[in-house]
Amino acid sequence: MDYLKLLGLAAGTITSITFLPQVIQIYKTKSARDISINMLALLILGVSMWLVYGIFVKDVAIIYTNSMVLTMSLIMLYFKWRFK
Repeated sequence: MDYLKLLGLAAGTITSITFLPQVIQIYKTKSARDISINMLALLILGVSMWLVYGIFVKDVAIIYTNSMVLTMSLIMLYFKWRFK
């Protein structure tokens, strides 16, 4: 694996884990009241599109990053619904 791919994977990891504290906070407080459903919907749509793009161009960093962000976003959406 070349250094450019490693850079992409490292950047993707850092970007993806920025959502982790929010997911943990929602879980701990059992409240997602302050999370905008519109923001989540747009994020899920955009990240899904990036994921499809990454699959078509066969870019591991794009696939990895957007899979992680999509997973975190879907967890937040679930919590938004679950902790109403």
